[in-house]
Amino acid sequence: MYQSHWGLQDTPFRNRFDPRFFFESPTHEEGLARLHFLVEQQRRLGLLMGGSGTGKSLLLEIFADQMRRRGFPVVCMSLVGLEPPEMLREMAIQFGRDPGSRTMPELWQMVLDRIREYRYQQWATVVLLDDADQASGAVLTHVVRLAQYDLSPESRLTLVLAGRQERMGRLGETLLELSELRIDLQDWQRDDTESYIARTLTRAGCNKPLFDKPAIVRLHELSQGVPRRLNQLADLSLAAGAGQELTQINAETVESVYHELGVVEI
Repeated sequence: MYQSHWGLQDTPFRNRFDPRFFFESPTHEEGLARLHFLVEQQRRLGLLMGGSGTGKSLLLEIFADQMRRRGFPVVCMSLVGLEPPEMLREMAIQFGRDPGSRTMPELWQMVLDRIREYRYQQWATVVLLDDADQASGAVLTHVVRLAQYDLSPESRLTLVLAGRQERMGRLGETLLELSELRIDLQDWQRDDTESYIARTLTRAGCNKPLFDKPAIVRLHELSQGVPRRLNQLADLSLAAGAGQELTQINAETVESVYHELGVVEI
């Protein structure tokens, strides 16, 4: 690994769900604020949208952690590849229940009973469903049922559905009409990229600039401000620079990594 060459205590740019390396850029700060608004104002449904690699999943994990720290019951899960029984079982487990081998009607009853309990205790219940745009039609039917459950003012159930903006039409008319707030994650500006690189390297134990200014500009241009692409390109650039025993990454290194080491377009 390249940590020893660069004097790092950790690998800074791995694509991972690690709150320590969460960078609250302006677009992510606004996203978190809107998620909190949904819960605090007892709104039923919000849509979190952004392109691939913009940090939707990590933002949901950060928000879920913040809600749990406040004592709220939270479900946070991806809908990719799930069938309705799997979705309901996972919800029951995250609500602190043992679903065992219960039937679909029994699973629904278990989940709804738990939501009623939280309502009577006057707790906000938060359900965060990632990759909703990739959910099966059968699962989306059950998401609709959950979103329409107890629409009275006293209900404190909030759902957030996350997915790529261009595919959110797959959710269907009912869910789109129930949505009360749209949260858009934008690609980073160059200032965001510069701040992210500096802060991430500091958190990894390095207080000196490992990328020169032109390299940072090229990182931003080639990644198009998409956090996942930026992480991938910065990580490969550090590996290549260590292999060449460089003392600092320059734009030429970033360019060669992009063209020669198989950076994946997402």
